[in-house]
Amino acid sequence: MPEEQKKLLEEMEPLLEAENKDALRALLEDQRGSDIAEVVELVDNDWRRLIFDVLETTAAAEVLEKVNEATREQLFEVLTDQEIPTIISELDYDDAADLLGEMPDEVADKVLAKLSPIDRLQINKLMRYSEDSAGGIMDPVVISVPENATVAQAINKIRAAEIDEDFYSVYVVNENGRFVGDVRLRLLLTRPEHTRIGDLTDPDTITVQTDMDQEEVRNIFSKNDLIVVPVLDADCRLVGRITADRVIEVAEEEAAEDLYVMAGTDPDELESFSAFHAARIRMTWLLPCLIGTAVTAMVLTFFDARSHTVYVAAVAFVPMIAAISGNAGLQTSAIVVSGLATGHLAALKFRTVFSREVRIALVVASCCGLLGAIACTVLIGKEISEGTVEPARLVFAFGTAMFSAIMVATTLGLLLPFVFRRIGIDPAISSGPLVTTANDSISVAIYMALAVALAA
Repeated sequence: MPEEQKKLLEEMEPLLEAENKDALRALLEDQRGSDIAEVVELVDNDWRRLIFDVLETTAAAEVLEKVNEATREQLFEVLTDQEIPTIISELDYDDAADLLGEMPDEVADKVLAKLSPIDRLQINKLMRYSEDSAGGIMDPVVISVPENATVAQAINKIRAAEIDEDFYSVYVVNENGRFVGDVRLRLLLTRPEHTRIGDLTDPDTITVQTDMDQEEVRNIFSKNDLIVVPVLDADCRLVGRITADRVIEVAEEEAAEDLYVMAGTDPDELESFSAFHAARIRMTWLLPCLIGTAVTAMVLTFFDARSHTVYVAAVAFVPMIAAISGNAGLQTSAIVVSGLATGHLAALKFRTVFSREVRIALVVASCCGLLGAIACTVLIGKEISEGTVEPARLVFAFGTAMFSAIMVATTLGLLLPFVFRRIGIDPAISSGPLVTTANDSISVAIYMALAVALAA
């Protein structure tokens, strides 16, 4: 916990214990909402109730938006049915839509019913879009002017607009309401008042569509060093804008989501403090892995029945084969998944990636096969002395199997992210425990088949 938040908690604890609301209110007045949110995540519901009792509505809204999902779920139970709509109404529309999306439908409908007609209309528009799309993360409040307007008219519209967020340009639409381009604020300040807006408009403004995935939006911001981008619907009508700070949040969410998927869990487990809830989500991934390892055991049992003598000598090297090939496949899939997530051009061209990764795999597989064969030669000294197995064949089988298993695992690590992406599944799953378990089974089967065939 950062030092500032730790100090704040230490100052708050005696006031919370004494239920001294006046002193607590005075302490929190000058604190950042993010700092208060971190403290709220650490205390129990009784103290959370006291904290929200003394917070101004604006500050309460900021804290509610910044706490993690599990804490927010508990706060929805702590806050009254009258408080929640009041707090939600203080949030930006995109943040309000996100919070309402976390609630059960019947609860969200009750909250929406208590909001003002304008707030309800704007939030409902956002909630129609997928939460992972440009429409789902945009701010619907924008300033637009017709292309036939003058600089003076545009400036008057900016003055009259009630907008809390910073903005850097004014969007221009034609007589049919379709997006034409934007005009930078510096042009409005430096051109004569009678200048026609259409003459100052930049027609090459980068835009995004409402149905574009938020990951693609993030990549567009990154490649073009954008601060803000307008959002258009299917008819090219201006419906909102996305700012850089929102994209930073998206990047953090996407990175965390990929990390959870690669680890064999799901971000949904953070929505609750319940151990059973988290365990259920993790077991959803672990049970298929258990089945996969059972398949590996069946493979070993099958070869034991075929050639017990070779099996005893060969089985000692199974962990080495499984671990090395699995890690090699994981390295490849991690590189490909990262490239797809960031929109790196090389990662989007399958032929380019295939050519590069296959060449790398050949070098890695050859080195590991050779080093593995040397290790096998050293480690089977006992079998050589006792004459229970012909060592040269087992060493050859091991080296060949190591090479083959790495090539197969690397191929899977290369192909699966592209396949998953094509069919609409998160490519990060290809680096998860399900695929690594499958790699283990395949590599063991390859090794044992070669060992029995070549060393028997």
